[in-house]
Amino acid sequence: MPSRPLHFTKMHGTGNDYVYVDLSREVIDEPARVARLVSDRHRGIGSDGLILVEPLGADDEAEIRMRMFNADGSEAEMCGNGIRCVTKFALDRGLAPGPTLRVATGAGVLEIEAHHDDGLVVAATVDMGRANTTCASVDAMIPGLEPSASTIGIDLDLNRFLPEHADRLRALGVDTVCSLVSLGNPHIVFWCDRPESIDLSAVGPDIENHPWFPQRINVHFVHVSAPDRVSMHTWERGSGVTLACGTGASAVCAAGALERRTAESITARLPGGGLQLRHDRERGHVLMRGPAVEVFRGEIDLARLEESS
Repeated sequence: MPSRPLHFTKMHGTGNDYVYVDLSREVIDEPARVARLVSDRHRGIGSDGLILVEPLGADDEAEIRMRMFNADGSEAEMCGNGIRCVTKFALDRGLAPGPTLRVATGAGVLEIEAHHDDGLVVAATVDMGRANTTCASVDAMIPGLEPSASTIGIDLDLNRFLPEHADRLRALGVDTVCSLVSLGNPHIVFWCDRPESIDLSAVGPDIENHPWFPQRINVHFVHVSAPDRVSMHTWERGSGVTLACGTGASAVCAAGALERRTAESITARLPGGGLQLRHDRERGHVLMRGPAVEVFRGEIDLARLEESS
């Protein structure tokens, strides 16, 4: 890896933090490797991953392309908190005219409306697209369910699914009826009394890497405190415990509405803060609004970082 400074910006959406790089200024040949280096919270910059921002041409379907790499170097299709920060990154720097933005992601082109204060983007509303709810769309291979089967309100046998954790999860009030939702990336939503009591570091990896989910899966434990309010804790595929997950909160919104556990519009409280979400039952889309915050800008020598890692 050549010794040269990499210019970056550290940003977060509801505590879900990433290192952002402008590909119109920088060249990154090995993004998976760079993601692992910069994400290290002890020897690197510290983040949940790396997001690359690439301005596109006038004839393209979108103004900006984003690629998102988890802390372990794996590439994910989309990041809900990340795309809000991409909007701030692009519009604050004049990489696109705004105030709306079309961003090309691994989950397709998404449209974002920016919200400004004193000329800078402080929040954004994202049309997260359609919430898909079949085994095939979630990349789930669950015994007894066909690829076309619905994944909303399915009753999992915890003894078969997670035998090592089944007794503990039941004791903590985890409902065996759960939902799987894809918003470009896959999520499983469990309902429980106290999400904060779940040992995510113990159960998260086993669910993420379960053989029923060949592409791995994001894991959420959720409590419905009122029809329009939920609290949730997340184990993110490729990153582990995280303060927030925008696609995950969107999946929770869709699952809650379709299972009729919640209203169509909810506030999701995550360890990193709150997100506002609305499930459009007619279109099947989820709209998400939340903050986008720049933490700092800097430069780092990747070759030296690699030597010290």
